[in-house]
Amino acid sequence: MHNYLEFEKPLAEIEGKAEELRALARASDEMDVSDEAAALDAKSAEMLEKLYENLTPWQKCQVARHPNRPHCKDYIEALFTDYTPLAGDRNFADDHAVMGGLARFNDQPVMVIGHEKGNDTQSRIERNFGMARPEGYRKAIRLMDLADRFGLPIVTLVDTPGAYPGKGAEERGQSEAIARSTEKCLNVKVPLISVIIGEGGSGGAVAFATGDRLAMLEHSIYSVISPEGCASILWKDAEKMREAAEALRLTAQDLLKLGVADRIIPEPKGGAQRHRDEAVAAVGAAISEMLAEFDGVEPDDIRAARRKKYLEMGSKTLA
Repeated sequence: MHNYLEFEKPLAEIEGKAEELRALARASDEMDVSDEAAALDAKSAEMLEKLYENLTPWQKCQVARHPNRPHCKDYIEALFTDYTPLAGDRNFADDHAVMGGLARFNDQPVMVIGHEKGNDTQSRIERNFGMARPEGYRKAIRLMDLADRFGLPIVTLVDTPGAYPGKGAEERGQSEAIARSTEKCLNVKVPLISVIIGEGGSGGAVAFATGDRLAMLEHSIYSVISPEGCASILWKDAEKMREAAEALRLTAQDLLKLGVADRIIPEPKGGAQRHRDEAVAAVGAAISEMLAEFDGVEPDDIRAARRKKYLEMGSKTLA
């Protein structure tokens, strides 16, 4: 069953009526409603296309957070082979909000790391809704170190509302762990390819996404703060999240113009949540193209170009 977003309610009514007609037809062999159902299907397809043609930034936030979108685990299972998960930060604990390990991508050995939100109540609680604690970022640092030592390209899949803001996380050095993970991204001498597959929230996303190439799915978002958090700070009213989403310029389209994102990965009509296999395949193709750009490039040159990229970021916009 499809979970409809707030702005998809008119679409839900049409698709619901079409399903009702099919249910009646299944209940009675004498009833032929194929023409009526086909007409409703055509109308819903047209409406879906129009709805997704000009989504507002807030609507894109809703799509990016859709529970049916493919998550990190789905991408790893579909795109990577011989995946061997690696656990723990060798210091405190294993953070289930961050998953990662050795794998093969198109038969090339790589290290894959990502945020995992979970797909039902139990797994979402276990994964802390994709909000990593310090041990999650320290695990990522450990895996990036390992990849750097053995010359393995790193692929990160970003999907988090932000780092977990709990008391225990702060006591264990949340900000320091995020800063060191970001520093590690900048210093590795292997290609680091990042894909925002849903939400790229705050420093929790930056800690994984400071790579050589940053790709964003068409309806994903990437921002220093959530629209609700921004609205609470600026207007003391979380209900002003629509205005905040506009002001933050958090869409893939805005970030490509600003030079933060390097490419946009098109999503199937109606978003990745409607055609999961197509979305996963598109991400796989983009990762393959981005990794190919580093064939034959020397490790020191990879790191130097990455550092130059981030030092120059924003200069064109400000000029």
